[in-house]
Amino acid sequence: MASSYPTFTLSEKLTDQQVEFFNIHGFIHFKNFITKPTVESIIQASKEVQQKWINADIQKVNGVPIKYGKDLDGEKIVQRFAFINQHHKTLSGLLLDPRLSSLLPLAGEDSRLGIEEKDGMVFNHYVNGPESGFTKMGWHTDGLRDIFYGGKLNPMLNVGVHLSTQTEENGGLKIIPGTHKQSIYQMLFRKKYFLDNRPDKDEISILPEAGDLTVHDGRLWHRVAQSSLRGETSRRRVIYIPIIVGKYVPKNENSPTVFYQRFAGIVK
Repeated sequence: MASSYPTFTLSEKLTDQQVEFFNIHGFIHFKNFITKPTVESIIQASKEVQQKWINADIQKVNGVPIKYGKDLDGEKIVQRFAFINQHHKTLSGLLLDPRLSSLLPLAGEDSRLGIEEKDGMVFNHYVNGPESGFTKMGWHTDGLRDIFYGGKLNPMLNVGVHLSTQTEENGGLKIIPGTHKQSIYQMLFRKKYFLDNRPDKDEISILPEAGDLTVHDGRLWHRVAQSSLRGETSRRRVIYIPIIVGKYVPKNENSPTVFYQRFAGIVK
């Protein structure tokens, strides 16, 4: 597990082997979820939404701050979109894929895609340039989000649709397998939330190709490592869709900003 892990193919029903792997390790990687042309159409859709938000100077969507930065040419870009599924039919159409519903049992009974809750479908755009505002993220779990939202700690899974091919040099998502089963004390105090981005001896790298899909339990310790590359080769785009359990709490344009999101740079 330290250097490699098995990958799978996602269909409309999970196999017993896939469920067992996820339950033990807290993550799973599916190859070739979407085609390369679909990847390109999604990236193009994000650029269209980006231009609209820049033109309109959108600062928040449903109470969630939008993270802006600068591209390699110094032009303003959106580096973290929230609820992007509500702003382009290509993104909302992706959610209709029946294979996504096959993932719901991994979170237990009464789970759902959180497309109207939390931060909705999030689109992250990392690039390691001189003026980028989004190149890495320190160790954290997503379990604390439920505390900030005023609820109990429920399972929350992150479905990642990867739009870039990654190597170790690109940094990217690092996880500590099995930590989804840790105690509350370990979840709170094993690491310094968001401040610590140092490698861990037990971490593994998630290394997708463009079009792959991954799922990781939000209770896992995970971080986003900065690319050791600079310029175009450092560019990484990924969509995250939450699978959540518990009370249905949709957001709208009048929703307040959650306390922890007031601190720039710590949201995923």
